[in-house]
Amino acid sequence: MIEIFRYTHARILLIYLPMAEVQEHLIYFYGTECTHCHEMQPLYDRLSQEEGLAFTKLECWHDDKNAQLLEKYDAGRCGGLPFFYNTKTEKFICGATDYETIKAWAKGE
Repeated sequence: MIEIFRYTHARILLIYLPMAEVQEHLIYFYGTECTHCHEMQPLYDRLSQEEGLAFTKLECWHDDKNAQLLEKYDAGRCGGLPFFYNTKTEKFICGATDYETIKAWAKGE
């Protein structure tokens, strides 16, 4: 939880905002300079806020271990970023997509 303090007329108001819990089975492979990955960020943020879901985010262009893991899960099916993989359902999304598609994927639908 995030604690936000606001001082109002010498009184303190404490507000707790729920934080999205990282779902380890939902993996988001991205590249720091990837334009399509940047386009997906607002959808990722929205899913985090509205559904309370956050993915394990792995940068692949500057991290060899993450790039190797991407190759394992991609298995030649996509070859690009962003790449989303659900280890529970083994479903994936290759490239940028819309909110409803990524939401259904994250929920295992």
